[in-house]
Amino acid sequence: MNYILFDGPHRNHLLPFTYTRPVADIRIGILTIREKWERYLGYTITSLTEDYLSEKFPMVEFEDNIMINASYLPNFEIAELIKGLSENQAIFKGEDVIAFYTKETQDDIDFSSYESIEYEADILKIERTWDIFSQNGEALKDDFELITSGRKSQPIPANINVIKAQDIFIEEGAAMNFVTLNATNGPIYIGKNTEIMEGSIIRGPFSLNEGSTVKMGAKIYGPTTIGPFSKVGGEVNNSVFFGYSNKGHDGFLGNSVIGEWCNLGADTNNSNLKNNYAEVRLWDYETEGFAKTGLQFCGLMMGDHSKCGINTMFNTGTVVGVSANIFGSGFPRNFIPSFSWGGKAGFSTYLTKKAFEVANVVMARRTIEFTEKDATILEHVFEETKRFRRN
Repeated sequence: MNYILFDGPHRNHLLPFTYTRPVADIRIGILTIREKWERYLGYTITSLTEDYLSEKFPMVEFEDNIMINASYLPNFEIAELIKGLSENQAIFKGEDVIAFYTKETQDDIDFSSYESIEYEADILKIERTWDIFSQNGEALKDDFELITSGRKSQPIPANINVIKAQDIFIEEGAAMNFVTLNATNGPIYIGKNTEIMEGSIIRGPFSLNEGSTVKMGAKIYGPTTIGPFSKVGGEVNNSVFFGYSNKGHDGFLGNSVIGEWCNLGADTNNSNLKNNYAEVRLWDYETEGFAKTGLQFCGLMMGDHSKCGINTMFNTGTVVGVSANIFGSGFPRNFIPSFSWGGKAGFSTYLTKKAFEVANVVMARRTIEFTEKDATILEHVFEETKRFRRN
């Protein structure tokens, strides 16, 4: 059987992260949504996504296919149900379709002709950007069990402080000395070839993915995920780094999501709580207005390739688009469109030529090529987001 993850109706609510990736490639917990489904189903899975993303993320279609809504995170029960789907069957959660069987020749799906299978158990679902950090703890615990089941951790070094060692898993090549790991509130996963420098204090749930570094003296509160090949220091609380991003110095980051190829300058801080303790509103690209989050704590959402200078201050509930460059004193506004250059004093347009020069250099440092496909995606984002820029 061929499995395909489709973006579903929540794609626009997950911008700016889905400007540069399918919904399936959002990281939550330890793994991306795609990686989770591949482990549960035992197959490589492609995506049905926006046309401008499809060259980098192509869909592979067979004669018989099972389409899966990428907003849903898998578990063993739903995976077994999906494996058992046959022609003209679909799995629903209320009015939402989770998965359905389709033929290559089917252009339009009429679910009234399908046998409906209702899934009544609880299942994690990512509908809004803030779900990524607010549901990260549960997703991380599920991934920890999935990845470590039946496996043996590398030995925990004798010179580190450990609480609840049975919920700590260390992969090969990980290095750490004179640090504290506390898994009382959730598991701690230390990936391959990672480093936790001296004096760092970490409370789970926590994941440090392959090739990443926690800088000296960092204070990290779970649930927090540091995606692959990232560097993180200072104070971090309940945040997700997708990967290839840096917060290498002191400063506070809380209740936030940071995309790929981002850099937060030294002493960058974000507010995650309003002074009046009111509910946080966050920019929603679908409605082009500020949406209620239902949260008292909500920090920074930063799209891929965005960066900020030293001493940058972000207000509670700030959304930064793709490839923005923020600097200067004071608080910039809490919605910064893609390809914006500036700060509180005002923004100009960050032209793609300059943005691509930076992306080339940044990615080359990790021996990854900035390809023509990457450039085409960012050019599309530049054009699509013009209406949000005031210059």
